[in-house]
Amino acid sequence: MGTTKVILLACGSFNPITNMHLRMFEIARDHLHRMGTHEVVGGVVSPVHDTYGKKDLELSHHRITMLKVALRDHDWVRLSEWECRQESWSRTRQVLQYHQNQVNAALNSANNNCFDVNESDTSWIPENVKNNDVGPVKVKLLCGADLLESFGTPGLWADADIAEIVGQHGLVVITRASCNPNEFIYNSDILTSYMANIMLVTEWIRNEISSTKIRRALRRSESVRYLIPDNVIDYIYEHNLFGSKKRGTRIDVQTTSVSRRKLRPRAKGRPAKQKSAIVQRKTTRSSQACVYVR
Repeated sequence: MGTTKVILLACGSFNPITNMHLRMFEIARDHLHRMGTHEVVGGVVSPVHDTYGKKDLELSHHRITMLKVALRDHDWVRLSEWECRQESWSRTRQVLQYHQNQVNAALNSANNNCFDVNESDTSWIPENVKNNDVGPVKVKLLCGADLLESFGTPGLWADADIAEIVGQHGLVVITRASCNPNEFIYNSDILTSYMANIMLVTEWIRNEISSTKIRRALRRSESVRYLIPDNVIDYIYEHNLFGSKKRGTRIDVQTTSVSRRKLRPRAKGRPAKQKSAIVQRKTTRSSQACVYVR
């Protein structure tokens, strides 16, 4: 029995894109390949529409540009702008179904040697899928444990949407070692009925990066380096996004009196140990930073 070919689709605001967003794709692919039942042939990020109504949501053209620069050197995760180009925000179920339909259309076109799918809508589809070198491909939702748990929030998700998302497409959920998603699945009748389509992937290297914390740090002119890609940071400061204001950096270097003073050559007959102790005492009195010379 061959492996199931999968495209991982991540939905969200990406406000802004963080290293953890990108890290989720790597963690999921490693796990699926290690299990030997699935082969990841591509990854897609789909930013939410401006009308989603989330607080502090930057305009989609900024979020799209940040994603483009973040993914510029990425070899298998691509950007889909379809969701942002709609008249209003789309349900996750609709986003998944659209991308699955586009993949199916691309595969059928390749079989018939005529690619009749709009190229502007398929830039996110991997070339090996367009050429039908991989066979049938399933689009699965890549998400964190918080999205899985949000299925239990009253009134947030329609039961029909949950059933289609999990039953027809499937979830790849990145969880933390301290979470217990199995218990949450057990307590949900809908999730339990489709639990075979839920793949849980534990992130053992704990990482608490969140876009909310990133925005807070930017408002406070705090460094976010190594939390989001450098080229995304440059774009944020260039356009003053998230209330950011780039601050100048200054490094004060204090030199000690020892570094400015040549040590006298050791007198003949004076033991080396005694000389080291003398230098140590002088250094402590004349410098803010203690330097030991041996």
